[in-house]
Amino acid sequence: MSMTSLKGDSAFQVRSLFRSLLRQSRQFAAYNFREYAKRRTIDAFREHRQEIEERRIQGLIQKGLKELQMMKRQTVVSQFYQLDRLVVEGGKTGKQTGDEGGIIRVKDTGWT
Repeated sequence: MSMTSLKGDSAFQVRSLFRSLLRQSRQFAAYNFREYAKRRTIDAFREHRQEIEERRIQGLIQKGLKELQMMKRQTVVSQFYQLDRLVVEGGKTGKQTGDEGGIIRVKDTGWT
């Protein structure tokens, strides 16, 4: 195998791992965990963007795969403890109403 095909293969592995980690981070039930996982993934990949040593890259890929497996387990657990959606998430959690500029948070159930 030539050196360029090895570099191309590791680049494919890195991109695939990055996409898998981001996809898995969207599976968390809680907004804060989703955002933390996404931010942590992006920061980790940016930190090692300039890495050129093949052995180090393979070590980082293995570490990332372990992180992905851990994240998969954590997302399954987080599905058991689903909370109400936060205001920053949007969605059908209620609507803002009020008269004379006042805002009252009204839930879909009809009570305030």
